[in-house]
Amino acid sequence: MPPSVVLVTGVSRFLGGHLAARLAQNPDIDRVLGVDTVPPPRDLLRRMGRAEFVRADIRNPLISKVISTASVDTVVHASLSANPGSSGGRVAMKEMNVIGTMQLLAACQKAPSVRRMVLKSTTAVYGSSSRDPALFDETMTPKDLPSGGYAKDAVEIEGYLRGFARRRPDVSVTTLRFSNFIGPRIDTVFTRYFALPAVPIVLGYDARVQLLHEEDGLAVLERAASEDIPGVFNVAADGVLLLSQAIRRAGRVPIPVPSPIVGPVGRLFRGARLVDFSPEQMRLLNFGRVVDNRRLRRQFGFTPRWTTVQAFDDYVRGRGLRPVVDPERFATLERGVLAAARALR
Repeated sequence: MPPSVVLVTGVSRFLGGHLAARLAQNPDIDRVLGVDTVPPPRDLLRRMGRAEFVRADIRNPLISKVISTASVDTVVHASLSANPGSSGGRVAMKEMNVIGTMQLLAACQKAPSVRRMVLKSTTAVYGSSSRDPALFDETMTPKDLPSGGYAKDAVEIEGYLRGFARRRPDVSVTTLRFSNFIGPRIDTVFTRYFALPAVPIVLGYDARVQLLHEEDGLAVLERAASEDIPGVFNVAADGVLLLSQAIRRAGRVPIPVPSPIVGPVGRLFRGARLVDFSPEQMRLLNFGRVVDNRRLRRQFGFTPRWTTVQAFDDYVRGRGLRPVVDPERFATLERGVLAAARALR
């Protein structure tokens, strides 16, 4: 049964705003409310159509009044931020992520009209380490718990959501653990990273990268908001790319960086406002992370349209990335390295 009144948080960002726009096009939904502390960009606001923008801070208990007054029955919490730079720093990001979620859940707990809760979480909750399994499924826990940043926020938030589900067993709860987004329109750490002319990589490592196309991400969020599908789901495309393969496909130049100076290099890029590397993202570049999406296919009923490779290639085409160095030079260099290795053996 479709919802009557949907509230979407984080509508000033790509996913929240475009999700509100999609839901507003559904005639079976009576009302769509988009909540954020700042208004969406003009073009995104136009796309949102009949969706109503409500300027509100979910850290403020007044969010409870918004939910109760509008008789909201479905809440999609899509405002979790992974980028301290765009959130006003790490402290402000943690406040918005964790404290904001706590206030939002408290408001939903008090509202008898709420019947469905959808959380946009992340596969970063599994961490990233040298002891990781080949595939994480939804029942697994991280080998090394995330020690800080967005990943730690997400672990805490999922814990609060489980507590909410125990206190309100009448509410259908869906947790969507998204892999890293990629695409021609979305702005993420990865889209900025692969657009750098010279891409820093960790010397001696070649991480496995699993991605998700922005359109697949929106389709999953829309389905979760529109249908009653409770549970925890990994949301990721099929297949993987090695970091070196992705850099080559984007026509970038890899710059190997020794592990001891990875931290200072990350701070340098962050200070120059090029890419906001967090510690957990640096670990991802070391060890990678791949998740099992079979539950998404079988129980949630969604098959990603793009594979990891197809999603990455669509990003490269959509952004109009031109090779920094002729790809044939890379191929010639690789052939030379392989020939030298054979000669040494």
